[in-house]
Amino acid sequence: MKIFNTENIRQADNITISAQNLTSYELMERAANEAFLWIKKHFPDKETTFHVFCGQGNNGGDGLVIARLLHKDHYPVKVDVIEAAGKPSDDFKMALKNLIESGIEDNKGDSYSYEKGKLIYIDALFGIGFNRELPEAVKTVIEKINSCEGYVLSIDTPSGLFMDRPTTIAVKSDYVLTFQFPKLSFFLPGNSAFVDKIAILDIGLDKNFIANTPTHHYYTDRKEIAHRFRHVKPHAHKGTQGHAFIIGGSYGKIGAVCLSAKAALKSGCGLVTAYLPKCGYEVIQSYFPEAMAVTDGDTHIQKISFDGQPKAIGLGPGIGQHPETQQAVLNFLKLQTKPLVIDADALNILAQNKEALQYLPENTILTPHPKELERLMGSWNNDFDKLDKMKAFSTRYGVVLVAKDAHTLIVYRESVYVNATGNAALATGGSGDCLTGIITGLLAQGYPPADAAIVGVYLHGLTADIGVKETGTQAFTASDILHYLGKAYLKIESECRQK
Repeated sequence: MKIFNTENIRQADNITISAQNLTSYELMERAANEAFLWIKKHFPDKETTFHVFCGQGNNGGDGLVIARLLHKDHYPVKVDVIEAAGKPSDDFKMALKNLIESGIEDNKGDSYSYEKGKLIYIDALFGIGFNRELPEAVKTVIEKINSCEGYVLSIDTPSGLFMDRPTTIAVKSDYVLTFQFPKLSFFLPGNSAFVDKIAILDIGLDKNFIANTPTHHYYTDRKEIAHRFRHVKPHAHKGTQGHAFIIGGSYGKIGAVCLSAKAALKSGCGLVTAYLPKCGYEVIQSYFPEAMAVTDGDTHIQKISFDGQPKAIGLGPGIGQHPETQQAVLNFLKLQTKPLVIDADALNILAQNKEALQYLPENTILTPHPKELERLMGSWNNDFDKLDKMKAFSTRYGVVLVAKDAHTLIVYRESVYVNATGNAALATGGSGDCLTGIITGLLAQGYPPADAAIVGVYLHGLTADIGVKETGTQAFTASDILHYLGKAYLKIESECRQK
């Protein structure tokens, strides 16, 4: 799914109004109705009170229409129009007229009480066009919403959230009901306090405009994955499914290479070889009998040399930073031509020897967590600066960056893909080792590098989305990623059939 900037979204609105012979107010009614239907489905209890805070622009107009529809459907509704939140737009005035005629008045909400657990705040103060400092009166309202005991729904975007620069004060939303497109700001780490969950509501914007308007930002939902997913051919055998090498492990960290190697095989490749120190030989042979094993060194890898011809190589899980290991990694990279995934201490070795970046095969995949990313490319001022630096780094060295975080970003030159799956259950040791194995396995099966990264990250996150329903967040471990990987594949295959 494409992620558009504010200018593109406004263009989509205008073209839709023209192509579908609508007024802008009719489009407002359509959008607000979709939000109302979502709210009605998720909050069917007619004793739930809705307190709607509206600005005076078109986002406030959306809020007024939603309030009117809720009132018409016999929900208790209170409305506050915040006069400090902009000048009244024409569509806002029309929405307010219709609201008043429905029997609801702007009442400031000070003379009534709510039953705890049955209060929903609806935030419709500002939309995606907000681009100035908040007036003090509006800050007071936002602070009231943020300190409330009710559930908070934001319409299109949390009020106060900037689309193109860092935000300091905004509504802290439990759910954002956003129209037609996700917004890039929703997924940036610095905005995590303002956006918990999102629902993307289709409001029927012009399909030709959406299809034909270019963007560098994408949300990798199930439809995006369906375009990239490869089904296993009926005549496949282990020789056609690819051979993955996983190079890693050191004394005390053999589990990392075990997890990664097993993840590679369970991703669908035909053969997996683990290259690890001798202290891990018996461990991997007993833990994972399907793997072949090649050893070097007693407690850590001292050199990397093998006779096999893998289709893809994963380098780094548990490998450590012993001086001999560092030199072995650098020597290996100078001669490497195979598709490559680099993770963990292999990334830190690269960060300490940045001249080695020039030796990486084109489209090598790097999978850093935030500190590893900072060591690789330097610090950043904010999330937007970080994105610019990631794009520049990817372009300069010809690599695919998988920036692991709550919302993992895959950056390939100028393009940014925001992963749609995953949850806090993945914040556990070994999770990254499994991701390295999954991506390496997909590479070995012939996925192009960017697709291997995008599909691999999606699969990895989907295991947690499926698994937490049975294990809970706290008890989910990296081994559960492997356990639920098959169910993640089944879900993707089912969705592909429905496409």
